[in-house]
Amino acid sequence: MLLSIIIVNWNTKELLRKCIQSIMSNAPSFDYEIIVIDNASSDGSADMLKYELAKDQYLDRFDSVTNAHVIINKQNLGFAKANNQGIKRAKGEYILLLNPDTEVQHNCLQRTVNFMAQHQDIGILGCKLLNPDKTVQSSVRRFPTLSSQTLILLKLHNLFPNQATLRKYYMTDFDYEKNQEVDQVMGAYFLINKKVINKIGELDEKYWIWFEEVDYCKQAKEASFKTYYYKDAETIHQKAQSFNQVLGIKKQVYLNNSLLHYFNKFHSIFSVLVILFLYPISLLLALLVDFVKLFIPVKKKKDL
Repeated sequence: MLLSIIIVNWNTKELLRKCIQSIMSNAPSFDYEIIVIDNASSDGSADMLKYELAKDQYLDRFDSVTNAHVIINKQNLGFAKANNQGIKRAKGEYILLLNPDTEVQHNCLQRTVNFMAQHQDIGILGCKLLNPDKTVQSSVRRFPTLSSQTLILLKLHNLFPNQATLRKYYMTDFDYEKNQEVDQVMGAYFLINKKVINKIGELDEKYWIWFEEVDYCKQAKEASFKTYYYKDAETIHQKAQSFNQVLGIKKQVYLNNSLLHYFNKFHSIFSVLVILFLYPISLLLALLVDFVKLFIPVKKKKDL
C-alpha cells in the first residue's frame, strides 16, 4: 500500500461526500486506502457513511478499488486524537491527512506522492490550496513567535494586517508559483512520509484542535526533515467549515489552549507567562466580537 488517506469529519456530511467523490474521480494509479473517522457528528454523517454511500455510484469504486475503513466515534475526540486513530490503522508508505471540506483536483494525489517519493528529505508536503472560486488560498506560514501571537491574541491583526511582524508570520510575500521549503503548511492537505511518523511519533493529542500540524512541522524540522510547498498539485478548500459552527469565544479557548501547549514545548517560560497573561484578555475580545456579530444584523434590519 503506497498511500493512506485519513479524513476526520465533524458535521460536514455533504462536504465529506464531495471530498470522497473527488478522490474517486481523481484516483491515483497506485494502491491506496481511505480511512474516515467521524467525530460523533449529529448531522447524519455516520448514516451516510454506513448506508447512503452504498447507493452512490462512487461506492463501487470505494469498495473495490480501494481499501475503505470507517471509524464512528461516540464522542468528539478532537482533531489530533481522531487522526491518530487513522494513523494507527494506516498501511501506506505515505499518510495524507485531508480535511473533509476539500476536493482534490486532477492528478493531485498522484503528483504529490510522486514528488515526495523523489525527494526523500521531504517529510511533510502541502499542495496548492484553492478557494472555491479557484483563487490561490494562503496556506503557508512561518513558525509562531511571541510578537506575532501577541498581536493576534489582541485581535490587532484585524486592525493592522500590514504590520511587519504579521506580514512576516503570514508570509504575505510568498510566491505560490514556486516549489520551496517552508516552516509549516496548512493541515487541510498534509502529506506525511511514514518514516517521519516512525521517528517522531503521531500527532500530539494534547492539541484538541489547532496547532497540531504546526507542532508536527516543528518536530519534523528538528528531526532533519523538510516541510515543502508543492505548486503543481491543487485542492479546493472551503476553509474552516467544521468550526464555523462554533462560537468565537469557544474557538478562542481552543486556540489559546493549543497556543499555550505549543509555547510550553518550544518557547521560553517568559513567553508562556505572556501568553497566560493575554489569555483572559483574548477571551474578552472574542466575547466582544461575538456580541457585535449578534448585534449588527439587528441594526441592519432597523436601518432597512
